[in-house]
Amino acid sequence: MGYITKLFKSLSRFELCLWLFSVITVTVSFLLAGNFNPLTLIASLIGVTSLIFIAKGYVIGEVLMVIFGLVYSIISLQYCYYGEMITYLGMTAPIAFMSAVSWYRHPYKNSSEVTVNSLNALHRILLAVLTLLVTVIFYFILKVFDTPNLFFSTVSIATSFAASYLALMRSPVYAVAYAANDLVLIVLWILASMENTSYIPVIICFAIFFINDIYGFVSWQKMKKRQSDDN
Repeated sequence: MGYITKLFKSLSRFELCLWLFSVITVTVSFLLAGNFNPLTLIASLIGVTSLIFIAKGYVIGEVLMVIFGLVYSIISLQYCYYGEMITYLGMTAPIAFMSAVSWYRHPYKNSSEVTVNSLNALHRILLAVLTLLVTVIFYFILKVFDTPNLFFSTVSIATSFAASYLALMRSPVYAVAYAANDLVLIVLWILASMENTSYIPVIICFAIFFINDIYGFVSWQKMKKRQSDDN
């Protein structure tokens, strides 16, 4: 409990308000929905909590993202969104684990904050090539599984992989890629909610994720400038 208390005390007033707003909004949306899957609420709360700590550059944020990825993959399987299930179970969660290890090994001056990194030319080329390769491969895999809303599921894979790769590389741009992914997921779950209104809270969840990811980009830009000025 002491560690958790310390984590939340490290949040600024704005960050604490953003986290509380996110938690309350997501919880209320699920309660008002009535008949909802408890797993979706659990995943959403884990997700918004992970994002606020990732925005701070804390390793615990990536650890929570691993857990979120596992739970979210189960939810996606229940709706037969095989693209989302395979993406989070086979890509997002494992890369989040690797990111946690990488962040742990690269603290900024022995603090809880990760050292922000800048992408070089090779990293950018790898990002483009690997994202294209992964997207093409997964497109055919999803097509075999007759995945609903194939186009958006494929786009989700591209944005998810790019975001995960950038987080692994400790680049502030990770948040932009995740924000793009949030928008794609909002579309996916709007389509899902047309058949089952119990998924409406998931739409609200990813809208909250979008807000948090935008803040994550702003926060990492400030971290990058501060670390650069210190050096």
